[in-house]
Amino acid sequence: MIEVTRSHSFKEAILDIVGAGNLLIDEQIKNHTYTKLGGVADFFVTPESVEQIQALVHLAKEEDIPFTLLGNGSNLIVRDGGIRGIVLNLEKLQTICHQGEMVIAQGGASIIDTSYYALEQSLSGLEFACGIPGTVGGALYMNAGAYGGEIKDCLARAVVIDRSGNLLTLTVEQLDLAYRTSNIAKNDYIVIEAHFNLKKADQAKIKQQMDILTEQRESKQPLEYPSCGSVFKRPPGYFAGKLIQDSGLQGKGIGGAEVSTKHAGFIVNKNHATAAEYIAVIEMVQAKVKEKYGVELEREVRIIGEDN
Repeated sequence: MIEVTRSHSFKEAILDIVGAGNLLIDEQIKNHTYTKLGGVADFFVTPESVEQIQALVHLAKEEDIPFTLLGNGSNLIVRDGGIRGIVLNLEKLQTICHQGEMVIAQGGASIIDTSYYALEQSLSGLEFACGIPGTVGGALYMNAGAYGGEIKDCLARAVVIDRSGNLLTLTVEQLDLAYRTSNIAKNDYIVIEAHFNLKKADQAKIKQQMDILTEQRESKQPLEYPSCGSVFKRPPGYFAGKLIQDSGLQGKGIGGAEVSTKHAGFIVNKNHATAAEYIAVIEMVQAKVKEKYGVELEREVRIIGEDN
C-alpha cells in the first residue's frame, strides 16, 4: 500500500476536484468488472467533466501517484491485491449524439448503446458492435471487433487526454489501430470522445442484421456466468476456441474458474473464483494447447493490479 494514498491531504485534493459524490475509498473493484474479480482500489474516482480529468492527471503527476484508467471491466482481469493510487472510471461521461452521418460518443458510453443509437438514426456501420460489452474508450483501446467488423473500419477520429493533461484530437491513422491493439495504451491516452463516420441506410435492414448478430452471440456465448469475454487472440491459421476444445479442456478448471462448456474460448467465474484461480486457468489452457499443438495462445484480455 502506498503511504501517500492514505494521506488526508491527497484525499482532500481529489475531493476539491471532483466532490464527495465522485470518490470512493477502498472500493471493491470486483463490483466494476465483468469477471466479478479484483481487490480494492485506493481511490475510485468518477469525474464528471474533461476539466476534472485533466486536474486529476495533473495531481497524480505532481504527487507521483499511480493512475489507472478502468472502463467497464469487460475485457480485463484485476488481480486480488487490487490497484494502488487513483482508479479513474468514466461512467459519468456517457453522452451520445450525432452530426449528420457522424455519431459522437463519450469515452464512458457503452459501445452497445452507441450502436443502438446509430440504429435509431438509421446509420449503418456499427452493427458489428451491438454485442461487444465494453465502453467506447475500451473499444478504441482494443480496436474491438466482431463478426467481420472492427472499430478502425468506422472511426474517423478521437479526442484524448495524454498523461500531461493535454487535450488532443487524433485521426484514426494516428491511433495505429490493428488487430486487438492501438497506440492508446502505449501513449497512456484517456479516450474522451470518439467520432464514428457512418452511412445512412434502411433502418429495418440495420435492425435485422443486429438481431441476427445478437441471436448468434446469445446462442453461442456463456452469458449466464461472469467472464471477461473472449480470452485469447485468434492465432494465425487457427481458431483459439477450437484448439482449446480439441485439447479436451472444456469444463476443466481451478477453484471457482473453469473453461466454459458452451464456448471453449471463454473462461467463466462459475463459483466465486479468485483472480489468481482465473489466471491459473488461463495459464493451464496456454500450456496444454502449446503442448498438444505447438501453438502459443496470446491473451486478448488484459491483466492488471497487484497480487495479494
